[in-house]
Amino acid sequence: MTPSKISCAWNQPQIARNYRAAVSLHSHTNFSKESLHFIPAFAEKWPVLRRALDKQCQKSCRPVDFSTAYWRPPVSAKVAFELESKQIEHRLDLMSLVSLTDHDSMGAPTSLRQLAEGIQIPLAVEWSVPFEDAVFHLGVHNLPQNLAATVMEGFAEYTRNPCKSRLLEIMAGLHEMPEVLMVFNHPLWDQLGPGQLPFQAVLERFLQRHIEFLHAFELNGMRNWSENKRVVQLSEFWQRPVVSGGDRHGCEPSGALNLTRATDFSVFVREVREEQLSHVLFMPQYAEPRSLRFWQTVIDVLRDYPEYPVGSRRWDERVFHIDCYTGCDSPLSALWKAPPPFLGRIFSIIRMAEKKSVRHALNYTFGGNTELTLATEIPCDANA
Repeated sequence: MTPSKISCAWNQPQIARNYRAAVSLHSHTNFSKESLHFIPAFAEKWPVLRRALDKQCQKSCRPVDFSTAYWRPPVSAKVAFELESKQIEHRLDLMSLVSLTDHDSMGAPTSLRQLAEGIQIPLAVEWSVPFEDAVFHLGVHNLPQNLAATVMEGFAEYTRNPCKSRLLEIMAGLHEMPEVLMVFNHPLWDQLGPGQLPFQAVLERFLQRHIEFLHAFELNGMRNWSENKRVVQLSEFWQRPVVSGGDRHGCEPSGALNLTRATDFSVFVREVREEQLSHVLFMPQYAEPRSLRFWQTVIDVLRDYPEYPVGSRRWDERVFHIDCYTGCDSPLSALWKAPPPFLGRIFSIIRMAEKKSVRHALNYTFGGNTELTLATEIPCDANA
C-alpha cells in the first residue's frame, strides 16, 4: 500500500498547484441532529449553571429531557456548500468537490440537487452505527440515487434494532457499489464514554468484523493532532489510507481537505478505493488552538441570523426537545416568550471571544505558537 500524504497549508502554500481539485468531506448543516445529553454532566461541574438550570426546569410547564434533546447547526445546505467550495476555490484556486454528511440524514444533498444544476453534489450521510457499548460514525459518500432511499431505510432499521449479522449485510452491500466511499470518521472518539480500555476492545472487534468493507480512516479537522497521529497508526496497521474530514458544525470552513487530480467525485472514490491514493491537506485554521475553534463554533451556534427563515433565526429555535405531552419534537422557543435572562448573561460572556483583543489574549494564553509546534510534528508533504 502506498502511504497517504499529509501536508500543511501554512508552511507549504504552493502545495496545491500540482492538483486539479480539493475535496471537502464530512461537514454538517441544519439537517443534522446533535445530541444534548452532555448538558446535565457539564452542569454538574458548574454549580451556578446547575442551579440556574434546575430553577428554569422547575418553572417550565414542560420539563426538558436532555437525553433526547438535540440542537441543529445554524447553516443551511446552500450556505454550507458555499462555505466549503469558496475556501477551496478562493484559497487554493482549485475546483471544489463537496460532500455534505449530516447525522443520519441526506436532506442536505437532496435539497441542493433540487436547487443547483451542473454542480456535483454526492448523496452522502454520516451514519451513527450502534455496536455493542459504542456508537461509531461512518461517512457514506456518493450513494447511487436509485438506491439511496432504500439504503437509508436499512440504516434506520438497523439503528432501531441493532443486529451484528444485519450490519455485516449492510456494509457488504455498500462495498459492492464501486462508486461508494465508506470512511470511518474519527474512529478513536469514544462518544459514549465507557472508558478507554473497553472502547478499544469494542473498536478492535468492530474492525475485525468489518475492515474489508471500510475504505479509509479519517483525519479529522476538529480533533487534536495527538489523536490524528494515532489514527495514522491505526490505518497503517489495517492497511487502509487516511482521508480528510472537516467535521464542521459552525461557520468556519473545514480544517482538513483532500487534494486530488480527479475532477469527478466518482474518480476520486476510485483513487482512494482502488489505488489507495490520498493526500490530506490541513488548512491554516487547524493550527489554531482547538479550544478557540471550539468556542467559535459555540458562538456560531448561539448567534442570531435575522436573514434566515422564520423558525431558524434564534438559537432557541434550533434547539429541540421531545414534548412529554405530545411526543413531538418541540423547539425551546415554545417554552418561553424570550430566553431566560441568566442564559443571555452567559452567552454574552461567551460572545466576548469574538473580539479581536480577547481572541488575541486567549490565543496567547492557550497556545499562540501552536502553528510552530504543529509544523514540527506533522509530516508536511511527506508520507504519513
